[in-house]
Amino acid sequence: MSECTHDCSSCSSSCSERPDPKSFLEKPNPLSHIGKVIAVMSGKGGVGKSLVTSSLAAAMAAQGKKVGVLDADITGPSIPRAFGIHGRAEGSDLGIHPMYSKGGVAVMSLNLLTEHETDPVVWRGPVIAGAVKQFWTDVIWGDIDYLFVDMPPGTGDVPLTVFQSLPVNGVVVVTSPQDLVRMIVTKAVKMAGMMNMPVLGLVENYSYFKCPDCGKEHAIFGQSHIEEVAKELGTRVLARLPIDAALSTACDSGRIEDFSPNYLLDAAKLLDTLL
Repeated sequence: MSECTHDCSSCSSSCSERPDPKSFLEKPNPLSHIGKVIAVMSGKGGVGKSLVTSSLAAAMAAQGKKVGVLDADITGPSIPRAFGIHGRAEGSDLGIHPMYSKGGVAVMSLNLLTEHETDPVVWRGPVIAGAVKQFWTDVIWGDIDYLFVDMPPGTGDVPLTVFQSLPVNGVVVVTSPQDLVRMIVTKAVKMAGMMNMPVLGLVENYSYFKCPDCGKEHAIFGQSHIEEVAKELGTRVLARLPIDAALSTACDSGRIEDFSPNYLLDAAKLLDTLL
């Protein structure tokens, strides 16, 4: 056999010199004991991914689970605001301490480390990816049953870093009804497949508007095809969320945990059985 060149693209998958794919996994902070990690991703921005992440976390916490949210959307963090968390996180020689919502959800976001919430993050990809790793390795999450990772839109550096560095147990993909999104969702699901990450299901946001007067549902953004898309991709639909101004207001005002009914409660229960 020829001498190994350490260029894995030139040899077969049975090569004994190939590194273990799991070797890229980073160890969490020694004081962190995390059960399951769920990544929430979308192929494009503007579909309500952070709203879905925060609602899922609130729903899981409402079932008595210990929950954390790692805000991996470094340049567009919004998780702290959804939970009404403001101020700056503190650290010690042991690591960085997350901040907690009034419902007990642990949160770590770059917004909790900058001097002002409105300070922009003008970093290149590798630095952003490094920050995401530190939210895993340096943050003292404590005892957590579920850690939700709110990822930035797309299939770039950060999703790749999360999939390679964190022991992700499954992925939830957020979408909206437009036909264009079918292609975008397929890209996100295919990326998860390439990384050997199971897709737990799809959540469609902005699915319909329910008229408060007559109760009729209107497809504002077009007829939903989410069931067809899920079938084509070999996954399931976890939920279809309506356009609800009250939900948006609750998220913007930091009261996501108070909003009732939580449209993702059944989805959270299903995720708990799947994992």
